[in-house]
Amino acid sequence: MGSLSAAASEALPPFHYPPARRDESVIDDYHGVRVADPYRWLEDPDAEEVKEFVERQGALTDSVLARCEERERLRRQITAFFDHPRYSTPFKRRGKYFYYHNTGLQAQSVLYVQKDLDGEAEVLLDPNILSEDGTIALSIASVSKDGQYLAYGLSKSGSDWVTIKVIRIDDKTPESDTISWVKFSSVSWTHDGKGFFYGRYPPPEEGVELDAGTETKISLNHELYYHFLGTHQSEDILCWRDPEHPKYIFGVSVTNDGKFALLHITEGCDPVNKLYYCDLYSLPNGLEGFRRSNEMLPFVKLVDNFEARYSAVANDDSEFTFLTNKEAPKRKLVRVDLKEPDMWTDILPEHKKDVLESAYAVNGNQILVCYLSDVKHILQIRDMSTGDLLHCLPLDVGSVSGISARRENSEIFISFTSFLSPGIIYRCNLATEVQEMKIFREISVPGFDRTEFDVKQVFVSSKDTARLPMFIVSKKNVKLDGSNPTLLYGYGGFNISLRPSFHVSRVVLARNLGFVFCLANIRGGGEYGEEWHKAGSLSKKQNCFHDFIAAAEFLVSNNYTNPKYLCIEGSSNGGLLVAACMNQRPDLFGCVLAHVGVMDMLRFHKFTIGHAWTSDFGCSDNAEEFHWLIKYSPLHNIKRPWEKSSGPSCQYPPTMLLTADHDDRVVPLHSLKLLATMQYVLYNSVENSPQTNPIIARIDRKAGHGAGRPTQKLIDEAADCYSFMAKVLGVSWID
Repeated sequence: MGSLSAAASEALPPFHYPPARRDESVIDDYHGVRVADPYRWLEDPDAEEVKEFVERQGALTDSVLARCEERERLRRQITAFFDHPRYSTPFKRRGKYFYYHNTGLQAQSVLYVQKDLDGEAEVLLDPNILSEDGTIALSIASVSKDGQYLAYGLSKSGSDWVTIKVIRIDDKTPESDTISWVKFSSVSWTHDGKGFFYGRYPPPEEGVELDAGTETKISLNHELYYHFLGTHQSEDILCWRDPEHPKYIFGVSVTNDGKFALLHITEGCDPVNKLYYCDLYSLPNGLEGFRRSNEMLPFVKLVDNFEARYSAVANDDSEFTFLTNKEAPKRKLVRVDLKEPDMWTDILPEHKKDVLESAYAVNGNQILVCYLSDVKHILQIRDMSTGDLLHCLPLDVGSVSGISARRENSEIFISFTSFLSPGIIYRCNLATEVQEMKIFREISVPGFDRTEFDVKQVFVSSKDTARLPMFIVSKKNVKLDGSNPTLLYGYGGFNISLRPSFHVSRVVLARNLGFVFCLANIRGGGEYGEEWHKAGSLSKKQNCFHDFIAAAEFLVSNNYTNPKYLCIEGSSNGGLLVAACMNQRPDLFGCVLAHVGVMDMLRFHKFTIGHAWTSDFGCSDNAEEFHWLIKYSPLHNIKRPWEKSSGPSCQYPPTMLLTADHDDRVVPLHSLKLLATMQYVLYNSVENSPQTNPIIARIDRKAGHGAGRPTQKLIDEAADCYSFMAKVLGVSWID
């Protein structure tokens, strides 16, 4: 383990936090309960007062980071480990192969194309030449059915906003098409290659100057369009909208045979959707006939409620196979003929224990299915007609991070990763008698020796005896003497599963700082299906915090660490998680790293896409749900722990809140308001406050919620937050 100092945070000087104006007049009435919001003014990112607050907090954080001795060594080692070639799962279209590749320290991965796997690869699109600082990212890439065109989406500074452009693949010639104000959208080409479907929001009012990604305005009135190649966006066909339901979001996928456009309608983040279809071949004049019409496409309603999720796997004319959680929380495969929409048949029933995560039509009449079994992936080939098992594909303990498979191809590609495997891409030919997983590419990190580490999975009992999986990664032969610096990570929401994966910075923490890394699979996620998700959402959200605290207590009681050396970390919903646990058990943790967290649980639904999260959290507009939220909302539960039974020596652990100026998913105001509140309640409002542990924020520029962040920003953030963690825990470098 690393060298530890019992009085680590004492090495930092006394903190004098910048005063922030409190407007005591801002009080909201929630169903008869008056709740003050003195930092409401921090919700306006364009206000000069807010900009000044951000600058002063940034200066404070810089002064703290300058005293973190391991910062530069961390930056150098993380950079060295990042500097290795990385590849994505290749995908095939009309005889051409496409894949992403990063030589190591390139800001963004480059999209390549090659005519065959043995031929020379050519650069198709390099986003690194589009900006000097690498903050323009390639977020969408869709190849037309005929392989002639690539429609690609660019996002700037990490924002969710996307601009779609088109390039001719053979000669790399850019087309004139530019599609703006796209968000939460895919691109789906019609098979004639004339254009594609996409989703967008209305543009801002004329004359309004907008730095896209910094706005906080609620996102409403999503619309579905079809764009014809070579035309101006103003000529695009409005295919679907629903002004009576302004929170709906629309997505279209064209079936593999090109005949149907499937319309998926969602309102929140629950795994449920409405499902409509349009027979494109039955349109008298095709989509062209709608160019001079005010009519929307004649979608037929197949599923018109939000009871379950339906995802198409394959179709033979009007007969469809769907992956669904309808009456199957761990999911199953079903079949229906559009001509008999009331007759649904189970093809592959729900498994008793494992979750059917995905299914792909392959090799004519077969299906590749991927199960999650105790947070580890299993791959099988099954017969599409009967669901019968044909083959099991061998896989190590870890995660499938990518699958490239199409019904017309017998060749599939599968990407695999684990805590100790940077990545392996397998190539498998299903046309052969024996399905062999051959290594196509294997990613290696120079200087990393996986044999130095151990990985194990344990099961933890939560407060209500629920059985929680947790992975523990450490150097081999770690001593269980309670003195190991430990990093515990969690999420617990939105049906999202945390699976084994390789992270350069976590390897460096274990290798050079002696950390034990732990991944807790708490309720609220999707690790055991929809029942697991629901057990950690809405009125049961507190289960997530109980689970995470139980995981921390397990690590202490089993002598991996003790509270002084235990850091908790989470991002987005995970940022909410660690902030709520910090409020509820400040005595249990030695450091908190909360990335882009949802911190104001009473007002989150009023900003950008926050309204979609009410499916997981509830909404303060509802009296019953308000009482759920106020109990754990991080912003509204900052208390002085020394005034409680925990005693006068108890204070909040050293805390770093991380956010970014172009995060239009979880807008920065969440972290800014929590920061101001914590500094005031724990320090500025108390004479001779016992709170000596630092409470700071890292506020990134030209960055967003996380997607599309250039490599250097990833390295810088890891070096900053983990050197802060090392400083306050008193951990020093191991060569």
